[in-house]
Amino acid sequence: QVQLVESGGGLVQAGGSLRLSCAASGSTSSINAVGWYRQAPGKQRELVAAISRDGKTNYVESVKGRFTISRDNAKNTVYLQMNSLNPEDTAVYYCRQMVSYTTPTLLFGSWGQGTQVTVSS
Repeated sequence: QVQLVESGGGLVQAGGSLRLSCAASGSTSSINAVGWYRQAPGKQRELVAAISRDGKTNYVESVKGRFTISRDNAKNTVYLQMNSLNPEDTAVYYCRQMVSYTTPTLLFGSWGQGTQVTVSS
């Protein structure tokens, strides 16, 4: 099985940046697409960004132009670079294996602990 561990969250002011990391261990050769999801208080969990094994990407409209998802397969790590953060980005961020980077609800594994991102005004 594959385990994914999120890190890199923290508290930043509006307009600031953070880079989240999703480190994989276990049977990493089976990993294809990976997605970053977030859940804000009182809201449903949503896909933020997804990436295929060969680097194709998909973003939710609200983060386009601000967030960049990338991966380093040699390091078994997926990143989410978040720039121009605003308070609406405050949420717990999770990474999860996906069947395809274009299908947000078809997932492998289970939800982990996530990493908290808090953006202050």
